[in-house]
Amino acid sequence: MSRNSRRPRRCRTEIPYRGEEAFVTGILTSEADFEWAREWRVSDAPDYATYLREAGELLAEAVEGYGAVRARRFHPEDFADHCLLHGLDPREPAARDGYLVNPPLRTQLVTYRGEDLADFLPRLDRAREGGLALRYADLLMDGALCGAAGPRDADRAADPRVRWTYQQASEVFRRVLVGAGCGAYEFRIAVDAPGGPLEAQARVLHWEDGAVRIHDEDLDLVTAVLCAGLYCELPGAAVLHGTQGSGALCGEYRQVAWAWRSTGYDWTPAALAVDGVAARPGFSLGTVV
Repeated sequence: MSRNSRRPRRCRTEIPYRGEEAFVTGILTSEADFEWAREWRVSDAPDYATYLREAGELLAEAVEGYGAVRARRFHPEDFADHCLLHGLDPREPAARDGYLVNPPLRTQLVTYRGEDLADFLPRLDRAREGGLALRYADLLMDGALCGAAGPRDADRAADPRVRWTYQQASEVFRRVLVGAGCGAYEFRIAVDAPGGPLEAQARVLHWEDGAVRIHDEDLDLVTAVLCAGLYCELPGAAVLHGTQGSGALCGEYRQVAWAWRSTGYDWTPAALAVDGVAARPGFSLGTVV
């Protein structure tokens, strides 16, 4: 992000934004990253606290002036690698713009809707980690998952097998959430990929009326991991844990932890642990409609 102008700068990109005029920026999410990036003159803020205040002001202005506002974590190591790969001077604004909208890293972009910066920064960190996992899942599927338009368009891919697998992965996650009922949960999944575990996690709010709240980037990653596991027939495990119930149900709450295991073909109840979270066998997904 640059302070050469107090007005938000437009970043034109080949990434599809459904016809919207989008503002794209990068944010340094830690003081260590801020100090690392000083030599590139990414910002002339005297300290990280000032930098964050100005970043918040820039985002607020952008929300008022643009149809879409998206941001990603400005990761100094990733940026240095990008410049080295493309022969760019990291001190040039064009190098930063190219890094921010680099198509292979578009899955790290997060839509900003006016939330507090303190809540937004952790999403940027998770989106970078999730974006790297998405690239791994895409690699396992020989580039068929992300394609040119992103993982959510895999259900319209030219390859029938990719479409079918993506639809099956989405259906598995839907049945997990429908079967759990209303509550506040965390879902964790890991599949045994050849180069190391492919993992994802997401926080989910399931309301009494059936509406589900989950961040788009978390939904993309969970579905991608499920999809890669089914596509490559990789064994895996998943856990859903949290608080079931709501105030609308006479204040009835209970702590739950359910688990499922996959042989690579389907998901069945099993007693196991994922990332330190132990759970009893979950409900049969085949009984959920």
